[in-house]
Amino acid sequence: MNIDNFIISEKKSLRDALKKINQNNSGAVFIVNKDKIVIGVAADGDIRRNLLSGSDLDDSLKGLYNKNFISCLIGTPREILIKKLDSQISVIPLLDENGNLVSVASRNNYPITHEVDVYAQSRAPVRISFGGGGSDLTHYFDKENGAVINSAISIYSHGILKKRNDKKIFINSNDLGESFYAKDLNDALKQKGSFGLIQSVIKIINPKFGFELSLYSDFPMKSGLGGSATLAAVILGCFNQFRNDPWDQYEMVELAFQAERLDLGIAGGWQDQYASIFGGFNFLEFKKDQNIVHPLRIQKDILLQLEESLLLCDTGIIHESGEIHSDQKEQMREIDVSKLIKANVKLCYEMRNQLLRGVLKEFGASLNDAWQAKRKFSSKISTPKLDHIYENAIKHGAAGGKLLGAGGGGFFLFFVDPIKRSSLVDYLQNAGLSPTNFKFEPEGLQSWKVRDVK
Repeated sequence: MNIDNFIISEKKSLRDALKKINQNNSGAVFIVNKDKIVIGVAADGDIRRNLLSGSDLDDSLKGLYNKNFISCLIGTPREILIKKLDSQISVIPLLDENGNLVSVASRNNYPITHEVDVYAQSRAPVRISFGGGGSDLTHYFDKENGAVINSAISIYSHGILKKRNDKKIFINSNDLGESFYAKDLNDALKQKGSFGLIQSVIKIINPKFGFELSLYSDFPMKSGLGGSATLAAVILGCFNQFRNDPWDQYEMVELAFQAERLDLGIAGGWQDQYASIFGGFNFLEFKKDQNIVHPLRIQKDILLQLEESLLLCDTGIIHESGEIHSDQKEQMREIDVSKLIKANVKLCYEMRNQLLRGVLKEFGASLNDAWQAKRKFSSKISTPKLDHIYENAIKHGAAGGKLLGAGGGGFFLFFVDPIKRSSLVDYLQNAGLSPTNFKFEPEGLQSWKVRDVK
């Protein structure tokens, strides 16, 4: 839009005004003073009426224009402008705070809002697992089919991504309490330190632009909740917002697994990635040729009762899942751990049926059976201190439970009759532990764009 075609001095003639109107095709020109401030409007109808009243084309505009005109500030909401144009107003000058013409809105010349920068946000939930753990390891289901029951819960990792106009990379991790700077992608991938997983995910994404990435979580690191998977998920989710060909859920699971397991070399299974990205309450089957996610259609009253019967408890002990999974793999060669895992997979199918039928007391007992079996997978899964916590939890009302994740520390998940819940909570708090309530999360990874409006 050429603003000069819309403005004219009052010293100019009616003829000059008509030429401008013909050029701008809006049906009007705006009269400006020596400071370019809009002081009036001359519409083609106004000019015709002046000519019919005896004015000449060469007469000046002074005294022949409308000083009582409607204008709007630039940035006025579209809704308001449309309503004014729908009320028999043909053209509206859009002014800055000083009264200078910036743009024009009319029925046939509506200014398109300039694109503003956007940034991406994402969040992904952690998971709790109930049974079948260990069968989601590739070295197991390469020979025997695996199965796991898990659910996403209302505890999240979060990510915020802003694109830059240069190649520089800035990353801030609230969980690590550190920031990361690189002049470009190559520099980012060369650096050593505690950003290993983040670097691995970025390496796989291979972005062609610089960026600023902020990450934070609602839970402590190395807690057994699948936090590494949620971290990878939120990074993938943010970058996915800027792709012309977005990854689907299965693709993001595979990319997250690749980053953590293959590129970074941390041993572990597949269930965390599926839980975080798909969300919901799922029965997962792991087979050599294909992994399948089966959403469980559990009745609402059963889910509500299950929420009331489950309690998370932070032991305050960090765990190293990779070390435990590696030890489990080694012990599987020495003792017949595979038979124990196979029995747990069978139990997992029974637990699925117990959930679907709502026999929750049996489910709580099965949770205990699954934990007692899992303790035998590796000598690193439990410790005398963890055994002591579990045994006392049973004495104070828990019907069953398990350490989440690989084991060795992190969070316990307990099943307790709601009537006995307060007794269990009191014991855990008095023991210096941190019981936590939660809700099931039906959604997995979510990402969206936000206008960076200043």
